[in-house]
Amino acid sequence: MDGGLDAAERALVERIADRRDEIVGLARELIAFDTTSRAEADEPAREEAALQQALADRLQAAGAEIDLWEPAPEDVANHPLSVPGIAFAGRPQLAATLRGSGGGRSLLLNGHIDVVPARRAEGWTADPFDPQVSGGNIVGRGACDMKGGIAAMVIAAEALAATGELKGDVIVCTNTDEESSGVGGLACARHGVSADFAIVPEPSSLEVWPACRGTVYCTITLTGRAGHAEQEHPHWRDGGAVNAIEKGRFLLAGVDRLRAEWRSRADLKAHPLLDPPDIVPTRFVGDAGWHVTIPDRAEIDLSVLILPQQADAQGWTKDAQAEVEGFLRRWCETDSWLAEHPPHFNWYTEVNPSETPLDADSVVALRAANRALGLPDRIGGLGSWYDGATFALEANTPALMYGPRAIDWAHTVDEYVPIDDLVTCAQGIAIAGWRLCR
Repeated sequence: MDGGLDAAERALVERIADRRDEIVGLARELIAFDTTSRAEADEPAREEAALQQALADRLQAAGAEIDLWEPAPEDVANHPLSVPGIAFAGRPQLAATLRGSGGGRSLLLNGHIDVVPARRAEGWTADPFDPQVSGGNIVGRGACDMKGGIAAMVIAAEALAATGELKGDVIVCTNTDEESSGVGGLACARHGVSADFAIVPEPSSLEVWPACRGTVYCTITLTGRAGHAEQEHPHWRDGGAVNAIEKGRFLLAGVDRLRAEWRSRADLKAHPLLDPPDIVPTRFVGDAGWHVTIPDRAEIDLSVLILPQQADAQGWTKDAQAEVEGFLRRWCETDSWLAEHPPHFNWYTEVNPSETPLDADSVVALRAANRALGLPDRIGGLGSWYDGATFALEANTPALMYGPRAIDWAHTVDEYVPIDDLVTCAQGIAIAGWRLCR
């Protein structure tokens, strides 16, 4: 550490270092709860309620006011993140508020408790929900994404509250459904969870990430005309077959053209923190039902990733949808069949881009904390989306990511997180919280 810390901050850092084993224990406790995210809206809950209750009991013992609730379906209705048929039975949300003395700025520490599926048979060296400590790492599903980060933020919040010197509140909020849809964070924001600043300890390699891209998905359906695959066919105007897969290939050439244009435009590729926008084909299926029949139907799935400056007036992806669909419709008009049999576009499941200014006090505080801890002063951005973007847009709470290594280890077999990173993450959050809320 350098001399950038005052005596109180140095004491915070030392107290958190002394709680290393407690951080490990809390992370392992959280990982041991099977909170696999749901694949369908009506899928039964797992151990979300038990995990949230354990955190609520712990934070209440530290002096927090506890709000533990199951949202109603209407709490997340009529919103781009909404999911038809969604319900929250057995999936409570938690907001635990550690009150300051008053008159100070507030800090929201947020994390999602759901994890992606994992099975021992996939190659895990141990049960993915029986966390192991090996070589200075915690191994288990969610260790990196993001139960390790939650453990770090809880310890940081407790350490801050224990000083008794904060004016502003520290809110610890843990939600469900980040991996599946984003409705958990939305439910929290609509419930009134907000603050002056938010830090989300998703894995960022201890870099400060104040920006993320947004995403929207589209299924494009193309029609053709069936025919025998082992015959020559006349022009379609003369009754010949039309291969929907070939028409899909033509449309994908248009995707490539627009994709290249987006990634070469000066106003889009020059973002200082984020990768360029992109249009990624993720599925291409054509099926005639018989292997010697020319297919008369094909479907293409696209993932459209946009930068904050491409968002519409409400912060979402409607402008990008219109641009992509308009370009591809014009492209298809240059093909005689597609001009008369245009494709159908079905847009669904969008998440918003987000960007917190680099001069925001939270960004400045965390960068200073990293320098004081002897870490590189690096900023970056997330190529996808996280719950912080929801709090930024829906709760007017500027958010950023600051968590352990490394996003590349998320969702992997034998997912792991370095224990040293969790300690350092808690220290960085505590320093920033001290400077923001005192």
